Amino acid sequence: MIQRHSSQGLLADRASRSAPEAVYEDLRARILHFDLAPDRVLSRADLAAEYGVSLTPIREALQALEQDGLVRIRPQSGTVVTRIDQSELEQAHFLRVAAETEVVRRLAEDPDPALLRRARSLLSLQEVLVGDIEQMDMFSELDRSFHRTLFEAAGVEKIYHMVARHMGHLMRCQRLELPEGGKMQSIVAAHRAVVEAIAAGDCDAATAAMRSHLAGTITRLEHLRDAFPACFTETGEA
Repeated sequence: MIQRHSSQGLLADRASRSAPEAVYEDLRARILHFDLAPDRVLSRADLAAEYGVSLTPIREALQALEQDGLVRIRPQSGTVVTRIDQSELEQAHFLRVAAETEVVRRLAEDPDPALLRRARSLLSLQEVLVGDIEQMDMFSELDRSFHRTLFEAAGVEKIYHMVARHMGHLMRCQRLELPEGGKMQSIVAAHRAVVEAIAAGDCDAATAAMRSHLAGTITRLEHLRDAFPACFTETGEA
């Protein structure tokens, strides 16, 4: 049976998922939470024993994680959790900005009261958690729910999932940055600016608010590299 890890308490129930999907999602979350740190060597045999599955689901899960850029499979030396790669991160950021600014522009063209109620409810829940580092996982889950809600309201939920698959490096940066003082507050404030611009039907303001919000982690990348050098590839490293 697939084991549940304490860091996974906020993730959706996977009882209906296949073994490879369940292993993939659990390993991905453990990497994003740094439960499996960069440079960690992953043994297929050990993972199969840990999850109580055969080697086939483990192999398929690791192949999917390699496509996400979160592990590197080396046939002769095993599988290693990758470090955060700045080039991959910047490309993921470009994709995300392109998608999410268009999403909020469309939503602002015809504000939906149901969307606004849902988004404001998520904001209220996030506000309760501001400053509580022990609730980082819940805060992050609400953050993802906020953005996913916007994609769903725009009728492009599949695009959300496509973008999310490319977000591993950026999500790890966000995880490193979230405990810093004021970060949670700034996220909530940015979300509120997006929602109010949509409510006002101001397409340009909604786009600008989302662009500014998504730039937050990128603008602090050098700070994060200095603070957590072991989590990042060397500049220019392939």
